[in-house]
Amino acid sequence: MSAFLKFEFSILDGIQNIFACPFMDKLMVAISWLGNAGIIWILCGIAMLFFKRTRKYGIFVFAALLCCELFGNQIIKNIVCRPRPCHIANVSLLIDMPRGFSFPSGHTFSSFVAATVIAKCDRRFGCAALTFASLIAFSRMYLYVHFPTDVLAGVACGIFFAFLTVYVGNIIAKKIKQRKENKA
Repeated sequence: MSAFLKFEFSILDGIQNIFACPFMDKLMVAISWLGNAGIIWILCGIAMLFFKRTRKYGIFVFAALLCCELFGNQIIKNIVCRPRPCHIANVSLLIDMPRGFSFPSGHTFSSFVAATVIAKCDRRFGCAALTFASLIAFSRMYLYVHFPTDVLAGVACGIFFAFLTVYVGNIIAKKIKQRKENKA
């Protein structure tokens, strides 16, 4: 085992040594579950579609989540092919053994891509969304299903793709608005 991998395992073990208790076990399982398939972020995107002021950003949330699925889960994970910590170390898991590769953390990627888009729309809700995204990211390490670098990559990719989605989305929205004005 490489020195860097040992370092990453020491972080995961440290998290367990500091935080592990029955309350945290239940809390982290629940928080992680809300990140499954991006469900909490899909619900946020749906809620945003109901209000004219946030509708555009609701669409951006879905576009950003789609980018996350395509680039994170379909491309990057299958190029890197990194095993999960729970596939390497003999640990008792609090959740079902996850399938697939570890890098980047899909839960973290989807959480930060959606939370960053929400933050671009509204700072108050964005602050809460980013806090919750951070909890989901932490839960993945707590549950021993992702290395810290998987989570950091998920954060970085999420923020990058959120900004890219908002940038491109605003260009498209501006062109659509111009076409409507030209027809009128």
